[in-house]
Amino acid sequence: MQAKEIKPGAVLNYQGAPILIESVNVQSPSARGAATIYKFRGRNLVTKQKTDITLRSGESMDQADFGRRSVKFMYADPTSMYFLDQTDYNEWAVSLEHLGDARYYITEDLEGMLAMIYNDECVGIQLPTAVELTVTECEPGVRGNSATGRNKPATLQTGLVVQVPEYISQGERVKIDTRTGEFLSRA
Repeated sequence: MQAKEIKPGAVLNYQGAPILIESVNVQSPSARGAATIYKFRGRNLVTKQKTDITLRSGESMDQADFGRRSVKFMYADPTSMYFLDQTDYNEWAVSLEHLGDARYYITEDLEGMLAMIYNDECVGIQLPTAVELTVTECEPGVRGNSATGRNKPATLQTGLVVQVPEYISQGERVKIDTRTGEFLSRA
């Protein structure tokens, strides 16, 4: 794949490991005859380490033997979360430490999750960009404070704590951005 064709979300082989490209920065040359430089920031899907890759415009990288499969969350134990492949009904186990903060967005009714499969092994879970969660604990809003844009902490059904506007109350469903962990809106 040519450097100019690589976009965020692509999975490439780099030093024998799959790298998920997270961002692309293009530097155009100021002198004649100079090559455009592409800087990529990626994450190794096996070790979870960040990697910086720099390529000139004529260079290329190979795509990884990598697949995404639709999955559904089944259950969790103290060390792992288990997912059911929606096409061939395989069961994938992913350790909690490997999932990281993504585990706080996963619920039994979450649709749109994808298992990232590399060499017939699940190396991670790709979440939808926004999820709906229920507020289980937060301070009650004080009448008249809604005119100011103040926020308060709220604990969600998965244990995630986010800042929400003062008008949100316990029991409401809210939309949360899975990339940043920020409140988006009421659900």
